[in-house]
Amino acid sequence: MSVASATPLVWMPADHRLLGETVHAQPYLILGDKYARAVKVGAQAQPVMFPLADASEVARLLALVDGVVLTGSPSNVHPRHFGEPVADPSLPLDEARDEVTLAVVRQALAEGVPLLGICRGFQEINVALGGSLHQAVHALPGYLDHREPKSAPLDEQYAPRHEVTLQPDSLLHRLARGAPSVRVNSLHGQGIRRLAPGLRAVAHAPDGLIEAVEFEQARAFALAVQWHPEWRCWEDALSSAIFEAFGQALRQRRARREAEARAFAAAPEFP
Repeated sequence: MSVASATPLVWMPADHRLLGETVHAQPYLILGDKYARAVKVGAQAQPVMFPLADASEVARLLALVDGVVLTGSPSNVHPRHFGEPVADPSLPLDEARDEVTLAVVRQALAEGVPLLGICRGFQEINVALGGSLHQAVHALPGYLDHREPKSAPLDEQYAPRHEVTLQPDSLLHRLARGAPSVRVNSLHGQGIRRLAPGLRAVAHAPDGLIEAVEFEQARAFALAVQWHPEWRCWEDALSSAIFEAFGQALRQRRARREAEARAFAAAPEFP
């Protein structure tokens, strides 16, 4: 199959989980359906995974895909990546994912691979580029509790919970059709503390917490949000616009790869 005829491919990281009863729990590599479905439906692309990939393989694997979505997850980025000890040992970590995704962020931005970060993915991008996180936003004076009501039905957990104000001259503002603010859902305990160099905050919650970032020197689509636009993205105007714009960027990269493949095939062979 040629590059041109194929659906764009989107690398989505695996979460590492133990599933099953405690004494019989086994390791699994997991991708949430809602993330894969948003890529398939909203971006018109094919989600792919590279199970057990490590950081040394990132450059080679990025060459096979047209974009990356860094998904949310129950696990947190290990705070050692921003020079802090673990504040709450009861919260899940996923260092195997950290190893790959932090490398993916840096390589994707360097190579102009379209990149979309969601929740944990938003935090991974900030940490990968030298930023830090609040490990418990809800414990800080003056901040909202951004966590979801865990005992509530999913429709309530993912319902819009607060406004975010948008920077007027940002990609996100354009995708929101010029709206000064939008309502978003909120399902996170951590958040950006120190913004990484090269990132620009383009949305803020009412308490001032950064809710979206763009990469100042991006060579392609590069956006990350703290909320969850993947949740039934086809039912929300901004969520739909985010995935549609991401899909357009994927097809642009696909077209460039196609042109490069044709040029390589047409190049004369030398002895």
